[in-house]
Amino acid sequence: MRIAILTIPGVQMLDVAGPMDVFSEATTQLKGRAGYSLEIVGLTMEPVTALNGTRFLPDMSIKDTLEGFDTLLIAGSPGIREYEDHRKLLQWIGRESRHVRRLASICTGAFLLGKAGLLDGRRATTHWNSTSRLANMFPSVRLEPNTIFVKDGPIYTSAGVTASMDLALALVEEDFGRSIALRVAKELILFLQRPGGQSQFSVHLEAQAAEIGPIRDITQWIVDNIAGDLSVETLAARLGMSSRNFARTFKRETHMTPGDYVEAARVEAARRILEESDTPLKRVASLCGFADQTGLRRAFMRRINVTPVEYRHRFRPSGATAVNAPPPRTLATA
Repeated sequence: MRIAILTIPGVQMLDVAGPMDVFSEATTQLKGRAGYSLEIVGLTMEPVTALNGTRFLPDMSIKDTLEGFDTLLIAGSPGIREYEDHRKLLQWIGRESRHVRRLASICTGAFLLGKAGLLDGRRATTHWNSTSRLANMFPSVRLEPNTIFVKDGPIYTSAGVTASMDLALALVEEDFGRSIALRVAKELILFLQRPGGQSQFSVHLEAQAAEIGPIRDITQWIVDNIAGDLSVETLAARLGMSSRNFARTFKRETHMTPGDYVEAARVEAARRILEESDTPLKRVASLCGFADQTGLRRAFMRRINVTPVEYRHRFRPSGATAVNAPPPRTLATA
């Protein structure tokens, strides 16, 4: 199964090396069965210098065709803007998209898909720091800004750097089944698999974008009082604001409604408990402010597309014990 990885100067090296290692290990685990062959595509046949200074030679260039290839991956780069209007590059992506079974972008590679007209009307994601620009540039895209990766028909988009390996694992599972993907994940010490809908980063980290002191303070108060009454009326009263003004100000500063933020914060608190303990789900729901276990489950499905039981199975290490209170506030990324 032939896979091409498009690279541009300044490419994020892990966007290239991460998927290559996953596909290479999958081929090893297939033990003689036909696996993957990988080729790097450059703008030219000249050496490509990655963001970290690594230099490598492409196997082919955008003068070549991908006839006979199964998959095209487009790696991202912090300098992607320089190539978003590269006419020959965009024409090549559009043309070669018709020769492959599936097409995927990694990180900001989504901007090249968008510029080639391949994301119109589709669900998509990119690195969290670039989602606003993607939404502004391509208003017809149905953006899912916090997810690890998104599949919409034959087109996949993913978040940045390590998410490239999550995406590659998902493709391996799609091609050869869960057993092979699990062997790859174990060999590379990866989760099999972070669900595509899992948040890219902590809701608390996102809320640091708030510039108005009281709004920033109330987000911290929410986390410190996660099991309490966190209605708009209660939060507005703490700041001496009307509910309407508070809701409008909160959304402007955090890009989330108060209700969305509260639910995301509660899910995050529940995630930490599920990862670190055997606390019963009914107790987890209570500790994190959900009315009941059903509410906890529904919030998990909305936010990360897995149930609490599935999440615990995937992420809880052995030897965890029960807890009686939510874990401390953290700014760690997901």
